[in-house]
Amino acid sequence: MARLLIRGGRVLDPSSERDERADLLVQDGSIADVGPDLEVRGAEVVDADGCWVAPGFIDLHTHLREPGQEYKEDLGSGGRAAVAGGFTSVTCMANTDPVNDDPAVTEYILNRARTDSPAKVFPIAAATLGLDGEVMTEMAALAAAGAVAFSDDGRTISDAGVMRRVLEYSKLVDVPVVVHAEDCALRGDGVVNEGPVSTRLGLPGNPCLAEDILVARDLMLTELTGARLHVAHISSAGSVELVRQARERGLSVTAEVTPHHLTLTDEATLGYDTNTKMAPPLRSVVDVEACRKALSEGVIDVVATDHAPHAVHEKEVDFADAPPGVLGFETAFGVVMDLVREDEISPLELMRRMSTNATRIMKVPGGSLAPGSPGDVVILDPERRWVYDPAKGYSKSRNSPWAGQELTGRVVATVVDGRLVYHCDRGVLVP
Repeated sequence: MARLLIRGGRVLDPSSERDERADLLVQDGSIADVGPDLEVRGAEVVDADGCWVAPGFIDLHTHLREPGQEYKEDLGSGGRAAVAGGFTSVTCMANTDPVNDDPAVTEYILNRARTDSPAKVFPIAAATLGLDGEVMTEMAALAAAGAVAFSDDGRTISDAGVMRRVLEYSKLVDVPVVVHAEDCALRGDGVVNEGPVSTRLGLPGNPCLAEDILVARDLMLTELTGARLHVAHISSAGSVELVRQARERGLSVTAEVTPHHLTLTDEATLGYDTNTKMAPPLRSVVDVEACRKALSEGVIDVVATDHAPHAVHEKEVDFADAPPGVLGFETAFGVVMDLVREDEISPLELMRRMSTNATRIMKVPGGSLAPGSPGDVVILDPERRWVYDPAKGYSKSRNSPWAGQELTGRVVATVVDGRLVYHCDRGVLVP
């Protein structure tokens, strides 16, 4: 029997409200026991003294680029970057080439991931054919093939009639619809947050209202249909308030926020660094503060990275011409630890938002250290300082706003199905 004993860490398990020093035993791929001073013979021992031990992180928003754009990322490199960031499971968006709008593409992703990725991969299928926002995909067939949600992320379903039908049909397969909320006409050519910073840069602005209007529309359609809505990468104070009100009315709506929208403002773009170009763009201090407060209060359910790798040559162009998006896996924990240091959220609640809540939203396994749960575990050193160098990371791409910066808080080890797949001093161990 394969046994792994994680000794002497601070066990943080939101599923059981456990926050105490204890040992954790993983056996034959599952959590076997948790408690003080476990005596186990023949187990591989990992010393977690001074560290946190938590359910493996689950990322509900990633772009792994395979099939079709493997020069940016593939399921193997993305999976290795994921476990180096503590993520044992990730869901990947449908904007591949070909688009994941056919069960054959869904099955291809799942089959390749089983072979190539040390992290578990769950595909999110397209809501409309070709992500064109016009004709719905065959949701039942895609869900049967393994899709855990539907989204035209990267695009917006502008037609409210189509969006209504997508929500209605999603109820038949009981999965959420994930929305990239942005009024494309109001956004126009905007590439940075509309306001004083866009004026100083001389670049077209993308107003918060472009997000707020679509969030409001989709919440009303959710109320009409009774479907489950998940708002991706929320970034504005207005959208946060709309989600808060919708939840108070009892709507089945959840939301995510990225590490960069929790910690960076639009002033980070003042140097024209294309690694600060996001979609949605970095917003104002007011918006960042609203997102942080909403995460701590539980109005925003999860931290999701929106890991979006791009090749170096694609980012080394004028700001307006560069594709939006940044790497997210390997820096996520170190970045969001800022909220713990500022006493805005407790360690246990941060683990809830990086792991446990995701299982409720998309019904993927994990998020718990209770006996019988999947043996997906992350070991974290909250005090370890390190300098992030994307060239030494596991992604094929390099586009990060935190390149060369010192972060405090590092993933020490990651365990997937009871296997030690990553250790910060030994690197990725499998496959």
